[in-house]
Amino acid sequence: MVFVILDRHEHINTNEMQARLRAAGTQDGQFAPEQITEFVDLMQVYEGAMYEISTKLEILDSEFQVRFSHDPIHHMERRLKSVNSILDKLRRRDLPITTRAMKDNLFDVAGIRVICNYRDDVYSVSNYLSAQSDIQVLRVKDYIKNPKQNGYRSLHVIYAVPVFLSSGAHYTPVEVQFRTIAMDYWASLEHALRYKTDLPDDRLVEHSQTLLDCARSLQNIEVQMQGIHRDINGAPQVENAPSA
Repeated sequence: MVFVILDRHEHINTNEMQARLRAAGTQDGQFAPEQITEFVDLMQVYEGAMYEISTKLEILDSEFQVRFSHDPIHHMERRLKSVNSILDKLRRRDLPITTRAMKDNLFDVAGIRVICNYRDDVYSVSNYLSAQSDIQVLRVKDYIKNPKQNGYRSLHVIYAVPVFLSSGAHYTPVEVQFRTIAMDYWASLEHALRYKTDLPDDRLVEHSQTLLDCARSLQNIEVQMQGIHRDINGAPQVENAPSA
């Protein structure tokens, strides 16, 4: 007999989260004391939805390896928004500091970043996930075919997945960002330039323009490498994002 020990070290620490909620009071308000337990329970549901989606993605990646001898997913990163990030977003939108406002208006509390090898992989994996019978597609933003002005490229899909609790199924949103390796390291550098630097304005403008040029060059390189990959690999060739 094989004993499987549950791995709980990465899961929500409810005592720590309750302490953070009580310490997060500001002039703009905070969750009411009676809502703290409700908030923690809700975050556990978001966490469950995040792991449901990531498990589905791992299974899809394994299926691709068996069928096509190709792993479309290079790696994944999971995250739950922090207490302060949730409060800040509610305030920026002039929303009440309540769990109801959080559930009705914030769709990125749970997030997964899926780093794929090629653009075909981005569209294939996102479409296969969208086609599963228990998945709902709430919103799609294709910044690969329609990059942002600064050069940012990624496919953003908000899925709703059921989390089964003792009270029944709770369909919960999870934002999934699909991007290639090249898109990811470009986005990491652009994020560092925008939020983590004290460079003078003229240097910021210079580097931003250089990054825009790099984004265009990377796009051209990815198209060429995608063509080679298609010739030597039988994986699906998909060029469109899923539809909401």
